[in-house]
Amino acid sequence: MLNRRKAIQLMGISASAAVLPKTASSEIKKASLPFIFSLNMATIRGHNLGFIRELEVAAKAGYHAVEIWIDSFNAYLADGGTLREAKNRLNDLGLQVENCISFNKWIVDDEAIRKDALEHMKKELDQLAEIGCKRIAATGMGLTNDTTISLDTIAERYRTVLELGLSRNVIPLLEMWGFQKQLSTVSEVLYSAMQSGNSKACILLDIFHLYKGNTPLDTLPFINPQINPILHMNDYPSTLSRAVITDADRIYPGDGVAPIKRILKILKGHDEPLVLSAELFNAIYYTQDALTVAKTALAKMKRVVEGV
Repeated sequence: MLNRRKAIQLMGISASAAVLPKTASSEIKKASLPFIFSLNMATIRGHNLGFIRELEVAAKAGYHAVEIWIDSFNAYLADGGTLREAKNRLNDLGLQVENCISFNKWIVDDEAIRKDALEHMKKELDQLAEIGCKRIAATGMGLTNDTTISLDTIAERYRTVLELGLSRNVIPLLEMWGFQKQLSTVSEVLYSAMQSGNSKACILLDIFHLYKGNTPLDTLPFINPQINPILHMNDYPSTLSRAVITDADRIYPGDGVAPIKRILKILKGHDEPLVLSAELFNAIYYTQDALTVAKTALAKMKRVVEGV
């Protein structure tokens, strides 16, 4: 269980009191970089480029940060690629891997499946550490329609994967999925992160999932931005309700009706830049040139943050 101070820090209530004085130059540097723009490879996933070409497209489009997908990375390794070569290519391209999207069933009740998932996750964490990846998504894979697992149990299991990641300097982010029966709202994710009892707990939010899961935006200020280092950027049209909208309906940030500026003003980091990562699954974009899609996503993100 968290002690009172750790809980308050996670909620962000005492954030201003906990920050030590910094030099003026440090404050100016932080203030000038409120956001880091990243490409989540889902955005060009349908182009089937392969791991290295995905990185090259991201760099050519103007990104300095990426979120990779574990299946693309594994296919690269299975085809003869090495961790050293991947790291060297990332360095050559000037790219930082901010996060890896993975789908291990660490959260389910079946003990055999969960044990296998944890072993698989250890392997992934070791590999990701070798290429300098900072984080891994701890998704609720296998939990989609399950309401029998309590949030306290989820918290305990998240603590297990969090400790695995911290020992390798790759932080697992507890991800919110708005279509699930559990971990579908910020309150459920934040509770589970806090109840893990580990002050290094972090969460992963998404514009689409905030809408899909019907999280009240007025409650977002309860979050300390430091525990939400990445925000998945996308938008949604006014014509689709929460009940029917799917991942495939995501559109470029700023092209829909999502209150993105409002969300960014709440979640932007105080001490560290917030990573804004374009994550889209739109089949229409997959029919277009991958570089054009990546460039468009970056331009749209930069436009939507103006004035924030």
